[in-house]
Amino acid sequence: MGEFAADRDRLVRTLASREDVDAATLEAMRAVPREAFLPAERRDRAYADTPLPIGEGQTISAPHMVAVMTSLLDLEPGMDVLEIGTGRGYHAAVTADVVGAGHVHTVEYHDRLAAAARRRLAETGYGAVSVRTGDGKRGWPAHAPYDRAYLTCAAEEVPDAVLDQVRPGGLLLAPVGSRHQTLVRLRKRADGRLEREDHGGVRFVPLQ
Repeated sequence: MGEFAADRDRLVRTLASREDVDAATLEAMRAVPREAFLPAERRDRAYADTPLPIGEGQTISAPHMVAVMTSLLDLEPGMDVLEIGTGRGYHAAVTADVVGAGHVHTVEYHDRLAAAARRRLAETGYGAVSVRTGDGKRGWPAHAPYDRAYLTCAAEEVPDAVLDQVRPGGLLLAPVGSRHQTLVRLRKRADGRLEREDHGGVRFVPLQ
């Protein structure tokens, strides 16, 4: 899909002008072909900085939001990461490009999207990402604890099970709220207390 390379480069140069996107994230955004994770009829808009429908009433997040969230997670190679809301796998691929595909575990509610994500991840070189169909509110305890966890869908409250699966010192990032949502970053301290930071208003599809 080399015909999209110039569009991807243009998008990354735009993201590089933001103060809230780090260098590792920019490299990942440059490496991962967003068009590969879109339905064929949406690929012509792959590098428009906007959410796009991907089926089952779900969307792929706008590129700038993927970049901001990836940066806020403060990822490093080798960290174990839990994602809730795989969609077709684009955000997981960006995360995998930073930490390594074998360290990313992602849960998707819809069977069709999970199957599409597995195919797309394999085709783009991120096949070691683990994809599971299930209830994201329960996390994925089999691979816990995680250094980082994030939701790509909005929860009225951060799911307790997901937070419990984050190791002490780890971070969880989630859109929180229903009608009015806020991007919230929680740091789990060694004593179990949480440090909360709010990072502005956002709009995501609801957690199912």
